[in-house]
Amino acid sequence: MIESMNKGLYKRATLSVAIAFAVGLTGCSDSGDSEKSTQTQAKAPAPAATTVAQSAPAKAPAAAPSAPAAAHVVKTSSAGPTMSEADFEKAKTLYFQRCAGCHGVLRKGATGKNLEPKSTLELGQERLEKIITYGTEGGMNNFDDIFSKEEISLVSTYIQMEPPVPPEMTLQMMKDRTKTHIKPEDYPTKPMHGRNWKNFFVVIERDAGKVAIIDGDKHEVIAHLDSGYAVHVIKATEHHATEHPVGGVEAGRFWYSIGRDGKMMKIDLFQTPDKMLVAETQIAYDARDVAVSGDGKYVIGGGYWPPHFVIADAVTMEPLKVVSTRGVNVDGEYVNESRVAAIYTTPNESSFLVSAKELGQMWQVGYKDLDNLDIVKMDTAKYLHDGFFDPSGRYFQIAANASNKMVVVDTKERKLEAMIDTTGKKPHPGPGANWMDPKYGPVGGTTHLGTGMVTVWGNDPAGHADNAWKIVREIETDGAGVFIRTHPTSDYVWADQTKNPEPEIQQSVQVISKETGEIVKTIRVTEEEGKAALHMEFNQDGSEVWVSVWNRSDNKNPTGEIVIYDAKTLEEKTRIKGLTTPTGKFNVYNRTNHVT
Repeated sequence: MIESMNKGLYKRATLSVAIAFAVGLTGCSDSGDSEKSTQTQAKAPAPAATTVAQSAPAKAPAAAPSAPAAAHVVKTSSAGPTMSEADFEKAKTLYFQRCAGCHGVLRKGATGKNLEPKSTLELGQERLEKIITYGTEGGMNNFDDIFSKEEISLVSTYIQMEPPVPPEMTLQMMKDRTKTHIKPEDYPTKPMHGRNWKNFFVVIERDAGKVAIIDGDKHEVIAHLDSGYAVHVIKATEHHATEHPVGGVEAGRFWYSIGRDGKMMKIDLFQTPDKMLVAETQIAYDARDVAVSGDGKYVIGGGYWPPHFVIADAVTMEPLKVVSTRGVNVDGEYVNESRVAAIYTTPNESSFLVSAKELGQMWQVGYKDLDNLDIVKMDTAKYLHDGFFDPSGRYFQIAANASNKMVVVDTKERKLEAMIDTTGKKPHPGPGANWMDPKYGPVGGTTHLGTGMVTVWGNDPAGHADNAWKIVREIETDGAGVFIRTHPTSDYVWADQTKNPEPEIQQSVQVISKETGEIVKTIRVTEEEGKAALHMEFNQDGSEVWVSVWNRSDNKNPTGEIVIYDAKTLEEKTRIKGLTTPTGKFNVYNRTNHVT
């Protein structure tokens, strides 16, 4: 049975697609922990490349040039557009920073459309500029508040030219970029700050190239850590059914971030704020996800470019193993750019889950023998993006957003369990949400990038087989969203609406009753121009809900904030200010204990 509801204040819009904030492909800075270096990283330059007429990979990544290159003309063909080399380099950087995440490094498309010249030349300069400026219905966001008119023009010209092929990255290059800031033998044996670190929030300050550490008890920012460009995900060693962290280290102490420059950073929450960044490496030029093995021995990072995953020593951060994800997709076509979008540790098994986005495959990677990885490849659907486990930790639920499906993988049997067709376009659960529905039993839910809807399905095949992997509710919201979140102690599920172009909707989150499946409140988080509300996270005991206010149009300054609400009354309690584009917020206790 499906229940359909429309309790929103506005008609839902269909502007969709993830905010295309992909990284510039840059090499690792020699002074990555300095303020000057962080500012450079935040510019995220694209990799050096030859002229557009050449398609061979560059020999090595290059740092951002200190001055524009010579302004000779770069051409794609006798009939195509031309650009000066300086403009080409600028446009290339803008594309990699803001567009490649959805459209691909080679512009073949994924969540976003194909942007090869065969597609873009037909549209032409004027039409492309309008699309980038205003967005498209059911397509992409407007960029008129991010790009200048000149930048829009440059990007429009650039995507009509042949895409340059970025360089590869070897294991030795990764090893050379590994740095130790605090030696493991010098790690403290207990917290050195006297705070309740299990209720810390680890917060991504995306456009600042920083990670903020916030005391959840005192609502106090205690550190802004330089982390490289546009950190995407931060994860810690989680509690595992059979494994325990090596050396008796408490789960949740060490956190690992990965940014859209491929940098992986190790954070030690026992340290004083000035020493929390203890080690780093770089495993790609563009990356999205990271995970830690159940025993705390290995950390794995997934690359967008090069398309591979890398297993590193979780103590020293030294890369140990590289595995390419290039291959034949579910349609029988060879794919050179098969990006790794999601990586997770299986809570009950000694393995990682790796999504090969363009292949439409989930890989379950056993890590007990690093020299002979036990890899099972499961055909599913395109394009696999992000997901979450069911409460049992057995089933992984991941969005294949181009196929409008939620894919379910059985990590015990290492097989595809189910594929759920969603009415909503481009499902995107973010960290996801599981809860108990009084009518349908245990369920999971997702928002959608292309539709104002929360889709709910049963996810308890053992106890509620009739509803397992079937849609039981479709809850119409005011706008398309990116994140959904709840807590076992909460009566509500929270969903953002970040993808709607209307400011009033984009700046609001909606609160859904677990009891009825109805929207009980729409909360306007901010009314400031150029800002959006997104990503919810509960504190340790579930008494508070933290919502980010993203300073979208003023993304270089600390004008973002986190708004904290009482989880019962839904009333605002306080605001934490002084943050730059705060995005994901990860509560230590909840994330290490699989609380969704």
